[in-house]
Amino acid sequence: MSGPVELQSPRLISEAEWRKLRLDSLRFAPRPDRDGIPSVLLTYQQRLLNTTSRHAITVCEKSRRTGMTWAAGADAVLTSSSAKSSGGMDTLYCGYNLDMAREFIDVCAMWAKVFDQATTAIDPEQFLFDEGGEEKAIAAFRIKFASGFEIIALASRPRSFRGRQGYAIIDEAAFHDDLEAVMKAATAFLMWGGKILVISTHNGEDHYFNQLVKSIRGGKNPAALLRIDFDEALHEGLYERICYVQGKTWTAELEAKWRAEIMAFYGDAADEELFCIPREGGGVFLPGPLVEARARQGVPVLRLQRSPEFTHWAQHLREADIADWCERELLPLLKALDPALTHCMGADYGRVSDLTVLWPLAIQRTLKRTTPFVVEMRGIPFDQQKQVQNYLIRRLPKYSASKHDATGLGMSLAESAAQEFGLLRAEPVMLSVLWYRENAQPLKTAFEDDMIEIPADADIASDLRAAILKNGVASIPAIKNGQNKDRHGDAFVALLLAYAASRAIVPMYGYESLRTIAEDGRGDDDDQKSFRRGLY
Repeated sequence: MSGPVELQSPRLISEAEWRKLRLDSLRFAPRPDRDGIPSVLLTYQQRLLNTTSRHAITVCEKSRRTGMTWAAGADAVLTSSSAKSSGGMDTLYCGYNLDMAREFIDVCAMWAKVFDQATTAIDPEQFLFDEGGEEKAIAAFRIKFASGFEIIALASRPRSFRGRQGYAIIDEAAFHDDLEAVMKAATAFLMWGGKILVISTHNGEDHYFNQLVKSIRGGKNPAALLRIDFDEALHEGLYERICYVQGKTWTAELEAKWRAEIMAFYGDAADEELFCIPREGGGVFLPGPLVEARARQGVPVLRLQRSPEFTHWAQHLREADIADWCERELLPLLKALDPALTHCMGADYGRVSDLTVLWPLAIQRTLKRTTPFVVEMRGIPFDQQKQVQNYLIRRLPKYSASKHDATGLGMSLAESAAQEFGLLRAEPVMLSVLWYRENAQPLKTAFEDDMIEIPADADIASDLRAAILKNGVASIPAIKNGQNKDRHGDAFVALLLAYAASRAIVPMYGYESLRTIAEDGRGDDDDQKSFRRGLY
């Protein structure tokens, strides 16, 4: 018995191969509407409406550019314009931002005009959706129907579903901040005959949306599951419809060329964006809204950069230049630190394309970690990176611990720090999957619990959002061709090291010899007598 056949990734099908596939498919699947006015909804869009009419919960994993939200708009209008006796009810639409809500309500307004024979709709209006008190009101959009029902479209808020009845549409669900909470709130709709439609492109293997899809596919969840990828949509007339709308004559050659252009646009992301194949990993590790919520204005980010020629200056000139920079830029910030607080630091090193990032943290009395400043260095020789690092650490009040990336180029600087400040305090870290597994989640928990503050800086925020989940572990993905090579998650690694250092248990003690005490005139009479007799 032969084993399973390994299927070729759809994104690897060439333009010529697609042209042949489409011509062959048309030979055996004549389409009676091709020469006339096509159906308003394509076959797969009709399947969506047919499924939502028969099931309380429908989950649809989809490709981008297939018009499933457009079809959901038709479903919403047909539902909310119907009388209660015919299954009519309110529709509450949630996208992951307000722009999606605006677009959806515009689509619904269009469908309301198309279905003018069946419904009379009031023009769309913007209003404040009350979530319990004026201070909790949020912007939303609405269409009211003669049936007495309405469509409300707003940005994702789990509590928006509380106390509501009707049809919940959750669009691009995998990109909501907390899809699980949204789903829990929407489930209450089912108790009084409502229904739920969840539509999304994938956002990683470990994301809650993919877990939901797998639970349905595995028979653990009774919800209905639809799947429409890009090629399936093309087979069912997507590009033919595009040509019809644009006034073009469809040909297999034109479709093959258009498909090839779309494939090139999405590149390696096509498997997930177009073919419903979630990428390995669970999406972003620190979502953008969470990063922005912990950002504070006024936290300095010092950026030190020198020209390539600087590397070959005489040693004393390089040292003098960096010493001047430290005195001018670093020292005022260090003097402003609270001497009563414990401080620690994380260091990620780079030299050519990557940055070196030094990230100090202050541990507040509430145990909240706050960032006093961040230092970024680009194009700085290793000797001067060491100079800046030592200058900073020596002046941190109550310096407790630091952790240093000892992989690759960082090994020398990490080793130097351990030699300078002691291995117990300045630990070289060989970054590994095991280390990330043990240390990344505590950092994320600090973000979620508002126990950390970071600079409000676009570049640093970009670095923090760059981290993804891979096999359940945070990691920085490799740089691909065409991506920005100026930054590669360096600030994320530095912060991760700094937070790990802040959690380290490092014994701290002070020591003064009896000689020093006696010389300063301190101590009891016996100390003074012993000192005069030369015993110490």
